[in-house]
Amino acid sequence: MRLILASGSATRAALLTAARVPFETVVPRVDEETVKAALLAENAAPRDIADALAEAKARKVSTRHPGAVALGCDQVLEHRGRLMSKPADPEAACAQIARLAGDRHRLLSACVAYEDGAPVWRHVGEVRMTMRALSPGWIEGYVARNWPAIGECVGAYRLEDEGARLFTAVEGDYFTVLGMPLLPLLSWLTLRGYLDT
Repeated sequence: MRLILASGSATRAALLTAARVPFETVVPRVDEETVKAALLAENAAPRDIADALAEAKARKVSTRHPGAVALGCDQVLEHRGRLMSKPADPEAACAQIARLAGDRHRLLSACVAYEDGAPVWRHVGEVRMTMRALSPGWIEGYVARNWPAIGECVGAYRLEDEGARLFTAVEGDYFTVLGMPLLPLLSWLTLRGYLDT
């Protein structure tokens, strides 16, 4: 089986590489903001939005690579009924972290596999994150020290780096926080015979 990661995420690629999963990368051209806006207009649940965005990426790559399994991934952050996006600049990152500070939010990481233009597997992992209260000065310093890397993250933080200091609790799977429900994916790939046991 030929596995294609339909994502430009260096973190997702690093997770598969570390787990010794053979794959190649093809970055799909999907207008994520248009898809997300349409789903929000229909009052779609955050879980469904993450799943639909992951599916759009997998479908796009699958139609151009027959016989391969295309793996699309996406992550959304939901806080008090509102979805947050990747921050456009350091000021937006500071504002986003300030909104999340002292409260809980959810990260939903979807993974959808397509083969020959049809879905063959999907999973949406959920993690509940509790962020500690943070002073404006500390937030500004954190963003200054970690920009632009955190600009690629939906929560404006990287748990695998200094971002761990923002939290008092993480309820759920660590890999899901990083943007890929890796353990369910590895189980599925093993059942498919793609990985040895």
